[in-house]
Amino acid sequence: MSHVGVPRGTVRKRRSLALLTTGVLTIPVLAGCSSGGEETSRGVPQDIAPAARQAVSDGSTVNWAVDALPATFNAFQADADSATTRITGALLPALFPMDASGQPKLNPDYLESAKIIEREPKQVVLYKLNQQAVWSDGREIGAPDFVAQWRALRGKDSAFWTARNSGYERIEKIERGADDLQVRVTFSKPYADWRSLFSPLYPKEITGSPDAFNDGARTTLKNTAGPFVLRGVSKAKGTVTLARNPRWWGDKAKLDTLVFRAVAAGDRTQALADGTVDVADIDASTADRIALARRDRGSNGQPLAHGPGAETTPAAALRSWALAHGSDEEAAEIAQAAREKNRKAVVAYTAEQKGLRDFAVRKSLEPAYTQLALNGESGPLADDRVRRAVARALDREELARTVLGPLGLPAKPLGSHLVLAGQPGYKDGSGALGDQNTKEAQALLADAGWTRGGAAQPPKDTKAGSEAEKKGAKGDAPGTEEGAEKEAAEGPKDDKEAKSEKAENEKKAEQDGEKKAGQDGEEEKAGKKTERDGEGSTAENSTAEDSTAEGEKAEGEKADRASEDSAASRDEGLYIVGEDNKPGGHAPARAVSTGGVSAVHVLAPARTAAAQSAALLRQAGALGEDGAVAAQDKQPGGAAGAYAPVGTAAPAPAAAKGQLGKDGKALTLRFVLPSGPGSQSLRSVGDRIAVMLEKIGIGTEIIKVPDESYFKDHVASGAYDLALYSWPATAYPATDGRPIYAKPEPATDGSLLVEQNYTRVGTDHIDQLFDQAAAELDEKAARELLKQADARIWAAAGSIPLFQRPQLVAVDKKLANVGAFGFAAPRYQDIGFKNRQAAGSPADRKK
Repeated sequence: MSHVGVPRGTVRKRRSLALLTTGVLTIPVLAGCSSGGEETSRGVPQDIAPAARQAVSDGSTVNWAVDALPATFNAFQADADSATTRITGALLPALFPMDASGQPKLNPDYLESAKIIEREPKQVVLYKLNQQAVWSDGREIGAPDFVAQWRALRGKDSAFWTARNSGYERIEKIERGADDLQVRVTFSKPYADWRSLFSPLYPKEITGSPDAFNDGARTTLKNTAGPFVLRGVSKAKGTVTLARNPRWWGDKAKLDTLVFRAVAAGDRTQALADGTVDVADIDASTADRIALARRDRGSNGQPLAHGPGAETTPAAALRSWALAHGSDEEAAEIAQAAREKNRKAVVAYTAEQKGLRDFAVRKSLEPAYTQLALNGESGPLADDRVRRAVARALDREELARTVLGPLGLPAKPLGSHLVLAGQPGYKDGSGALGDQNTKEAQALLADAGWTRGGAAQPPKDTKAGSEAEKKGAKGDAPGTEEGAEKEAAEGPKDDKEAKSEKAENEKKAEQDGEKKAGQDGEEEKAGKKTERDGEGSTAENSTAEDSTAEGEKAEGEKADRASEDSAASRDEGLYIVGEDNKPGGHAPARAVSTGGVSAVHVLAPARTAAAQSAALLRQAGALGEDGAVAAQDKQPGGAAGAYAPVGTAAPAPAAAKGQLGKDGKALTLRFVLPSGPGSQSLRSVGDRIAVMLEKIGIGTEIIKVPDESYFKDHVASGAYDLALYSWPATAYPATDGRPIYAKPEPATDGSLLVEQNYTRVGTDHIDQLFDQAAAELDEKAARELLKQADARIWAAAGSIPLFQRPQLVAVDKKLANVGAFGFAAPRYQDIGFKNRQAAGSPADRKK
């Protein structure tokens, strides 16, 4: 199952342009922080119920869930996805697949050997092919296939629509060796990751012409060379069916057929329960359901203690029965309908649980990690001090425990951008940035000019109480081009005029306060007395803060408690602030469903409205139904569009709340998160991060967007300040890591060419270290260069690795050699049902 936040097509595109998902968003035991050399790290082992081939029966069919039918079978195209990778892995040659430790390992089904035979004057690699290796049409795999793929992917012919050419552009020529089974590849410049090339290897019939490459391989693969062949694709059924390859020269596939079936994440529990699929990536909630089903196996027909109606007390059940059989016909009808609905839900849930008993949850850590991305292109995060402050405010151990702890997986933060724990060369490089330290984070922010009260202070060179300051609440603040022009043209008003206008505004505010806030006469008199006694901007600010503090003391206890609740609890009993379009909301209201709760407007001082809006958004942890911040939410004059629990008073200005600011602007970051049901764990991590940042005075404006648009429309386009998404592991970090952390370069049209560096943070030195590592043929020296690059990436603080993602796979418990593979590529020919279950295996059930 793909994960939101994993960029689509990443597994293949990483070796090309600069993935989740979604994602994917596509969530090991990691060594602790260290300043020494390479660490001996141990990853979490794969969980696939291994069995010897003789213990696996021949025949049967396995149905394997994928997110969707692949858009293409060409793994080198931009829209190749996880389904493309999964399916082509059973059909095409992979010369050096990853093993269980995340290292490339020679595949003897295709190669007898492959090694560097010359280093000077140029690097030469000699491949010796398995003499039995043939395509499904009977033709031998040979040099012509290597040549055709090189020409298609080297980037010199734009007629080939490819999203990847890294490494192929370094090849100077490919020749036949001493015989047809030898392929000699000469490089124009050294290339350490030469093992990454020609995997998967396509036949020359596909890579030999642009038409076949661009279009022919999108919907079918007529010529393959794996343990299976492609039998057919059914868009109506949502299936891709593979059959055993009769020309396969290696270990014979145990299964007759292997069916990849498109099943959405939300439908997988039902698909497992009714036998539609035998293998499926699942989330934690489905894993819990399976664990409960297996626990309840010996319940002897007793009602389940979980599921629909399980929390109904005997008293509530008795009241329900009484209403259903009472004399009030209308109430009885409603109660009977509710009881019938609950009965059907219980029956359906019980049937699902019974079906789930046949499955086991196999778990490991996925070869991918989740990171917090900080967009350094513009705004506060363009300052590296602010980025480092954000990073040092994070308790990464707590975040790892949030996701991995409940699953029983090792919950340690990841210490490298380029290598995962368990892979050779892993070293925790986070020391280049520093551990979590609130005081250090606050010092960095102070050094960058962000101070408490800075949001309430007018911009520099502006007189307190000036006309320009008042107009700043309407978008004409000094410091902007428009505001500066108006100030220069009109000049500051004299004291008499300023006091007259101030009194008029105060009178209007008091009248609105009577209508909207319900303050009693005593509070108004006290407020007026304070205003009369005050002088200038300082007195005015003090009055505003005191008034707000008094209101919070009387009414704010509920708001304080609500701000500490989880996002789920805050969703109950909400109202929308400012949607009534009353004074203070300077933009037309947008209709937003509130579940029948009427909208209530809270009047707020214009100067601090933006900070208050951000505070309300943080309080709720949720936005509108579409997850977007409405236009009026960004207008001065109120916290329009923000949520708060019913009865909550407007929060205090940023200065009173402890939020930092500078030049009249609060330090608030846009935190974009996916809103789908499968992204709950990601949102939980996001909520915790927001709380951690609030402790150092950074506000977060949480924006929830649909899963399908999360990565493309927000992360890749740069429409975010903070975001959570993932990158997959790789055996070739010098090649695959460079486009992710490459320094963005300006294009001729003024935009940035970011490759896959969606944080827009990079340096020339990092690029140079990657280039040196890619050209270093000494493996140990190359690893040292990569460790230096990783330390520089940590110090730049554009990407903060959090944890390796969990891998949960529901598998029919009678199946062997399939499950949570971890780093390793599946051996499809070994998957099958255990011998003792051959007679009545689930494969014989009607699918």
